[in-house]
Amino acid sequence: MLGGGGREHALCWALSRSDSVDAVLCAPGNAGIAELASLRDVDPTDVAMVRELAVREGVDLVVVGPEAPLVAGVADTLAVAGVPVFGPSRAAARIESSKTFAKEVMTAAGVPTGAYWSGSDPGEARQALGRFEPPYVVKADGLAAGKGVRICADRAEAEQAIDDALVGGRFGAAGETVVIEEFLDGPELSVFAACAGTSSTVLGAARDYKRALDGDRGPNTGGMGSYAPVPAWTPDLAKQVEDTVLAPTLAELSRRGLPYRGVLYAGLVRTADGPKVLEFNARLGDPEAQALLPCLAGGLAELLAACAGASQWWGGARAEGACVTVVLASGGYPGDYQVGKPITGLDDAASVPGALIFHAGTRREGRRIVTAGGRVLAVSGRGADVAEARAVAYAAADRIHFDGLHRRSDIAAVL
Repeated sequence: MLGGGGREHALCWALSRSDSVDAVLCAPGNAGIAELASLRDVDPTDVAMVRELAVREGVDLVVVGPEAPLVAGVADTLAVAGVPVFGPSRAAARIESSKTFAKEVMTAAGVPTGAYWSGSDPGEARQALGRFEPPYVVKADGLAAGKGVRICADRAEAEQAIDDALVGGRFGAAGETVVIEEFLDGPELSVFAACAGTSSTVLGAARDYKRALDGDRGPNTGGMGSYAPVPAWTPDLAKQVEDTVLAPTLAELSRRGLPYRGVLYAGLVRTADGPKVLEFNARLGDPEAQALLPCLAGGLAELLAACAGASQWWGGARAEGACVTVVLASGGYPGDYQVGKPITGLDDAASVPGALIFHAGTRREGRRIVTAGGRVLAVSGRGADVAEARAVAYAAADRIHFDGLHRRSDIAAVL
């Protein structure tokens, strides 16, 4: 397992429960993952070190958690070394690392999405705004740590967003090209599929909460909570998404010589004209993974191995029940925050029936576990339905304490 956040903790937990798994290694991991896996102090983006580790340990499958190792080409390097890897090649991962590339693929494949313009000239970008109606959506083309998207109420704000990226260099190389998009209006939905070339198995759909404060107020974050399943994710909608989004996207990537092996994350907007793709990501979401994976009834390792070409068995990961995840964050997040705060109540919280505690930004100092990031823990509750799962999640979260702890109180309160 490559990575060290809450998503990777949830993946290690799910993989360790698979019948075919003898042991899990994680690089670099965190204090919580250390209870499930053997940690290795290797940077996941150092592709040479990852290859050396995988070959030396004789691993049967490498699962890539975050996007950075994919963009660095870790899957390509492992493939050359003959190590099965669940994660797309660097070129295929451009579906996330370049919004222009993603739009080009969707246009060629006939995937429903918003109209767009892409370019690097500030004057042409300002002129292109005339093709769109407010609110204007201005995005840095590359990965900008979740801060590269601006939804602008008027043209003056949109022109400033263009200048910030193309003239001021606010996002560095990630903002050397901008994408202007049609604003898509409607509720959002995150859909995740495990893919092997032109075939895919949908793992499920989840909803996440990006804003820092209750009522979807405050600044955007990496995610303050999530839940699964989503009531809107009906069999009819699942079939529509498979037929109009997943299948044509995978076919177009294969046509370009980029067979896709890994998670394809489709961020959808349910517009009045039907579902449209807002964005693609090349990995599981965080904290969506912490809500989605506990609902799977097993077989995850076998499914991922099949996608990676390490086995011929194509298993399913059947969804059962519901899960709600509440993120406990450091005070000040997503702005400045302090780390090194002792965390108490972890064992007490884990004793709540149905509760799972996934570590995101933690480290061990002697006998203590302390905060080491903005998003510190993801507390997941399982239940027969979302209401029951929500009660479990908040009951467990109430037992955890650290100085400055911040969380939302309205995760999954209204579906």
